[in-house]
Amino acid sequence: MTIDSDYGVPTVAIHTDKFERAVRSVARVNGIPYARVAFVPQPVMGKTAAELRAYVDGIDPITRRPVMREVIEGLTRPLTPQELTEGSFERSTPRYVDPGTEDELRALFEANAWTDYLPIVLPTEERVAAMLKGTSRRPDEVVGHLRPTAFREYWQLPVEKVAVNAVMAGARPEDLPVILALVATGVTARPSTTSSAAAMAVVNGPIRHELGMNFGTGALGPHNRANSVIGRAWGLASQNGQGGSTPGLTYLGSQGNNYAYNCLTFAENEEASPWEPLHVQKGFDARTSTVSAFSGCRSTAFTLGLREKHWREHVRNLLLGIDPHEYPTLVLDPITARQFVDRGGFDTREKLLDWIYETARMPASQYWDYQLIQNYVYPRATYGEEPYATMLRASPGDLVPMFLRDDINVVVVGGETNGYWRIIGAHYGKTVSIDDWR
Repeated sequence: MTIDSDYGVPTVAIHTDKFERAVRSVARVNGIPYARVAFVPQPVMGKTAAELRAYVDGIDPITRRPVMREVIEGLTRPLTPQELTEGSFERSTPRYVDPGTEDELRALFEANAWTDYLPIVLPTEERVAAMLKGTSRRPDEVVGHLRPTAFREYWQLPVEKVAVNAVMAGARPEDLPVILALVATGVTARPSTTSSAAAMAVVNGPIRHELGMNFGTGALGPHNRANSVIGRAWGLASQNGQGGSTPGLTYLGSQGNNYAYNCLTFAENEEASPWEPLHVQKGFDARTSTVSAFSGCRSTAFTLGLREKHWREHVRNLLLGIDPHEYPTLVLDPITARQFVDRGGFDTREKLLDWIYETARMPASQYWDYQLIQNYVYPRATYGEEPYATMLRASPGDLVPMFLRDDINVVVVGGETNGYWRIIGAHYGKTVSIDDWR
């Protein structure tokens, strides 16, 4: 799209047929509905060079015409008046819907994909007004901007729209500042990655107690009102405030992700942690209430405690089980957190992060062979971006770091019923003050 629209060079993009609806939608929202495209079959992964060549020499599965004819005509055929003028679409949702019975309105919300298809609280004007009492901000003030992928435009979310979704999720007015802060991070809870990623939210500070959030036993499960509805509200606000989350169009996760129902929302167990809280590491005062948003949650490795003899090797094996394009967030029960102090001498969070960075290494040839590394990191290395450029010059057997030091995080949560812990592949987004949204 950039080559065609910005540089005026006729271009035909070739995609696989599974993305046909999304491709045309992305072109439209970027203002070039006339973008010329051709399609080949899916999958591409694992195919030989001969099989891929057969795709190109074969038939476009969408138009049923030869692929190369589509390419040649796309490069040479003049744009039609219709192609130059079509493509407008609605960039907002209505503030009100027509009156109806409760059953009719629930059916309307589901038909328009405004819900996660669980029961909702209907957002009447009275309920939204009551929700807005949870913040001092104006209803029309823009909280943040969200979009499902980097290829789509940002949509803006005003306070009132966030409040509408908070009502739908079953939240209370006192929960609203947390939900507003999550939207203000700019991290969507409804990303459109083909790898079926979800989001995660970690709450720190005094508000954990004010809302009765769970940071002990069962904190990551469906056992607490505030944890559940805050995460769900973030998901609904993202879905309805970024142009939807429609499978095959604005959501392309091949398998989907059950984490997305409440976005792995929990509070950190600061009282039982041997280290300073997460938000202090991110530069906030311990007395400030914050929420940290993570994206890309799609992989988990777990084990029980740290053994006396081979715990270093065990942790390394867990790290090697994470795709290098996924950044590790260690989610530790307090029992295991204290074991890292007792057995590793990591009396600060920073020392543990340093050790994880040094431990998570693999031969360069293996690192560069990962598909996601080839897709997203290799091009940056060829452009000279460090440290990837240096890593690309490494000998095949040289050990290279799997992750950048600043991409590794640690969170302490759990009720100490056992020392189970996990590594969640997740991309840290941003930490935002909740107090600013009261």
